[in-house]
Amino acid sequence: MTRSELIEKIAAKNPHLMTKDVEKIVDVVLTKIINTLALGYRVEFRGFGAFSVRKRSPRVAKNPRTGEKVEVSERNIPHFKTGKQLHELLNK
Repeated sequence: MTRSELIEKIAAKNPHLMTKDVEKIVDVVLTKIINTLALGYRVEFRGFGAFSVRKRSPRVAKNPRTGEKVEVSERNIPHFKTGKQLHELLNK
């Protein structure tokens, strides 16, 4: 599902809200999640899952095009872990 599809579905289920208002709500929620992760905190939705940030250690990688070895510095990457309810729903 894309962002625009999500907005359309929410707007369809809530006819009292205008589409532009739903778009603003989705933008605010996603922006808050992104900003919270950028600060290094965890975002959890009970039953759905949790977003967190993990550090990836520096390493030596290989350029797939040239085969040349490349030093990759330490990075922060987003991580998602499913919640119990979602995990059970997907693995009936």
